[in-house]
Amino acid sequence: MSFNRRDMLRNLGLGGAAALVSGAALAADLPGLIAGQKALTSEPLVPVTPVATVPANVASMPAAPVGVDPALFARAKDALERHRNSLRHTDKIGVVDFSKASREARFHVVDLANGQVASHFVAHGRGSDTGHTGFLEQFSNAFGSNATSNGAYSSGDFYQGKYGLSMKVDGLDWTNNNALGRAIVVHSAWYAEQDMIALHGKLGRSEGCFAFGQQSHFEVMRQLADGRLIYADKIA
Repeated sequence: MSFNRRDMLRNLGLGGAAALVSGAALAADLPGLIAGQKALTSEPLVPVTPVATVPANVASMPAAPVGVDPALFARAKDALERHRNSLRHTDKIGVVDFSKASREARFHVVDLANGQVASHFVAHGRGSDTGHTGFLEQFSNAFGSNATSNGAYSSGDFYQGKYGLSMKVDGLDWTNNNALGRAIVVHSAWYAEQDMIALHGKLGRSEGCFAFGQQSHFEVMRQLADGRLIYADKIA
């Protein structure tokens, strides 16, 4: 993707403070903030409920929700426990299964209170798939790698950027702790729309960001706003 890192870094804190919106504010007014964006659904968006309703000990929950790899979900639960003090809410988490190809819906939003799952297509970084096979081959936390990083993230502030309303993420592990500095964010992109799969058998690639089709992008932000966990990894 074509991506102006200088502009993005400026928006993420080097002079772009006016463009930032706190996660708490956006969780309360996401419909208002996306007004003016291209609407892909006639159903109104509603804000995230800012109340955590999961058991205190998430490790005691069942092995995995339907459609989520049990081993990966176990890692996500461990990450939730390890980083609990860095999170504002623990009612829902994102679990990203990069063992799967980009033609598969591999970004799972899991409601920990009832086990319900909503799955979305998401692109990976070009540095993780240099041959553009559609499969993530390697992770990297290095600056300039254009690669996806694995590990636990906390959702952060929102801002208006090149791809419209986008969401910052903060890397919580040594494998992804450069996420803010690398301007790794959640954003929408034309190359992550589902029709790319029909045309090419895979999505396009980002520069390490979690890139979605627009409708999935709005839904993921709505569900995971305001300091919730996103855990990304691959098992195989």
